[in-house]
Amino acid sequence: MIEDKIVERIQELCSKKHISLYRLAKNAELPYSSLNNILHRRTCPTVNTLERLCKGLNVSLSEFFNFEIYPIRNEELTTEEEDFINRYRNLSNRKKELLNAYLDGLNEK
Repeated sequence: MIEDKIVERIQELCSKKHISLYRLAKNAELPYSSLNNILHRRTCPTVNTLERLCKGLNVSLSEFFNFEIYPIRNEELTTEEEDFINRYRNLSNRKKELLNAYLDGLNEK
């Protein structure tokens, strides 16, 4: 069912982005009870609610449903590697440049 996929996606993105459900509700400007209904009663959110949840997760609606950008599970990566990649994706471009420069320095032989 689509409700199950949406719930699984919300939980996975919250985990990967280190966002609690309470924080997601606040970021999305939704009552926690509404989010709780989606998660526990498996109610299907409206498009407007989905857009607000995406805002709270800092992803677009298309990214929410794009499992290539944010795969539910990638068994080739360790948990630590997945965490690193997801943190990297949340950095600003400037911070990504700084991190890449730092990593270049660490990899010099």
